[in-house]
Amino acid sequence: MTAVFVGGSRRITRLPMDAKTRIDNVVDRGFAILVGDANGADKAVQKHLAEAKYDKVTVYCSGDTSRNNVGQWETRNVSVAESEKTFQFYAAKDREMAHQAEFGLMIWDGKSSGTILNILRLVRASKKAVLVSVAEKSEVEFKSKEDWDTFLSRCSLKLRRDMERRAIQDELFMLRPEQDQLNFSDTDEPTDGAMAWSELKSKMEKALAVGDSKAFVGLLGGMARQRGVSRVAQETGLAREALYRALSSDGNPEFATIVKVTMALGLQLSAARKVEESSGPK
Repeated sequence: MTAVFVGGSRRITRLPMDAKTRIDNVVDRGFAILVGDANGADKAVQKHLAEAKYDKVTVYCSGDTSRNNVGQWETRNVSVAESEKTFQFYAAKDREMAHQAEFGLMIWDGKSSGTILNILRLVRASKKAVLVSVAEKSEVEFKSKEDWDTFLSRCSLKLRRDMERRAIQDELFMLRPEQDQLNFSDTDEPTDGAMAWSELKSKMEKALAVGDSKAFVGLLGGMARQRGVSRVAQETGLAREALYRALSSDGNPEFATIVKVTMALGLQLSAARKVEESSGPK
């Protein structure tokens, strides 16, 4: 039986009419509905389905206890390794619903990164999804990764960073579409040849390891131009002209600038203790 994952933001306590219409269409077609147990949109969806006396519903919860099951439907408990009830604890049920469903319907408050991550999980599995935006009173259909990339490009930097903090490693690449295939040379000028993200990452790590700040800044500059310096300037809050100078071949940007640019490009700097080379037995 075709299954539809219906979810949304916890700030939403009443379903908008277009969301109700979408859900009613699913009910009319006799599809199975998978819904979470959270307060907010999950509970509002459950109430709507209970009022319709619809029985093809399964409530998913992380761990042993369901927080909400308005219609006393079948409950699917998703096993979670973590005992602490963090975001990742509750996200386990969302990942399972995205895996089990063929389609998705998300009802969004315009701020929740968790709701958008559910869209990502569906698109990543080549499944179609619809996002009903309560804030903008609009709908967005996702039929391909291109639809996802277009939507992501319009998201605020704050929302994208919040998604990156909450995403697991396997989901991160879809939050950084520009890094899948970018054009760079060994300097800061892009070329016609394609450099895969793995190679770019290797060059950056090597530059940092040997303290070659010029090479590292050059690679950042190439990425910034590929993405669009004006866009990077807007996302970092830096002046466009100053950013050009800082990331040029003769640039010497402050560390704060490097941190802002790496974040805008979807990169994350990390620290590790240097391993001293052994001089051999004495």
